[in-house]
Amino acid sequence: MNQMDDDDNSPSTPGKFKMDKTPYFLHKFRPHYISFAKLTFWSFVFLASSSYPSSLSSDRSRRSLKTRSWGGLAWEKRVRSSARIRTRNGFSVLVTGAAGFVGTHVSVALKRRGDGVLGLDNFNDYYDPSLKRARQLLQERSGIYIVEGDINDVALLEKLFELVPFTHVMHLAAQAGVRYAMQNPSSYIHSNIAGFVNLLEICKNANPQPAIVWASSSSVYGLNTKVPFSEKDRTDQPASLYAATKKAGEEIAHTYNHIYGLSLTGLRFFTVYGPWGRPDMAYFFFTRDILKGKPIPIFEAANHGTVARDFTYIDDIVKGCLGALDTAEKSTGSGGKKRGPAQLRVLNLGNTSPVPVSELVRILERLLKVEAKRMVMKLPRNGDVQFTHANISLARREFGYKPSTDLQTGLKKFVRWYISYYGSGKRKDPL
Repeated sequence: MNQMDDDDNSPSTPGKFKMDKTPYFLHKFRPHYISFAKLTFWSFVFLASSSYPSSLSSDRSRRSLKTRSWGGLAWEKRVRSSARIRTRNGFSVLVTGAAGFVGTHVSVALKRRGDGVLGLDNFNDYYDPSLKRARQLLQERSGIYIVEGDINDVALLEKLFELVPFTHVMHLAAQAGVRYAMQNPSSYIHSNIAGFVNLLEICKNANPQPAIVWASSSSVYGLNTKVPFSEKDRTDQPASLYAATKKAGEEIAHTYNHIYGLSLTGLRFFTVYGPWGRPDMAYFFFTRDILKGKPIPIFEAANHGTVARDFTYIDDIVKGCLGALDTAEKSTGSGGKKRGPAQLRVLNLGNTSPVPVSELVRILERLLKVEAKRMVMKLPRNGDVQFTHANISLARREFGYKPSTDLQTGLKKFVRWYISYYGSGKRKDPL
């Protein structure tokens, strides 16, 4: 494998985390503020996951389930080889959403430290698939094979678990984006609820059952005004369908943990950014539009209130993901039957330093040496919230999580990558 230096902005490679405490601190997530309205809401969400009209589902969702491009001896050999553990006491990890932003960085970090890694991704066109293909090539150079398929494809998942006794699943596949939910709500039900349930069904029947770490979102805090956001805060007021599906995922995780003994850790990511990022994120398309001389929208809340985000650099998120995997306890079930209580956690992964979006723009202007054309606009009622701020004390207690990259440093690395990737003019512009 060719090692890349820091200038290439390749994913970082933290080693396995060691717990500095005894005994293991077990955090049980418990729902708060139960109400009839809340129960009614979640009943609707769960019913929607099973009865949403198939005629309304996205074309690419249907296509991913109808197309079978896997199978055969050569394919099985690639699957087993990619998932093979290379070090003593290593893990064999199935990474869903492996061609995504976080999935790419986590997969490479796991592979570099000797874990077996098999990726799964449907390469949908929510944003430019060529970027996902480029991430795929990056991982192939590290010896990672990404199976092209959908997490709702039962036959495919059953085959993967038949071929590989996965010790862990890093579930990152999801329909992302707050605003897109207003255009294509069915894609969120398909991926974030139905897909998650399908994966858990496969995992609960596996023998042995894997430990599961999965991506929730800071969006679950919704209209909560208490800061910083703590895992103990209420999360029953989602401000977007995306947030609602992620909150539904947390409730679903609780159910499968309770009934089947699956070990589950949900990670609430806070505004992740960095090289190989998502083109639909503000820092990404701000960079594109500033370079092109196009105006960029700067949102402000009521009474000229500041909009701020807890921007978290990708390397710090990777450390959190690996820390969660390293401290995940084994599932206690076998063949779909629970044998005893299992670990259940929900953890914030953020930077703990909210930065106004206006400051983000000023940093980009300095790095790009171009003045931005600002359009100040009212924060729309489309699911966006005014601020996010993570309390990370629980993740720090669990595995020593400590973010170390400030926004100035992280954006400098992102801009360097962006200019390298898009600056030649040979690639299609993002979005």
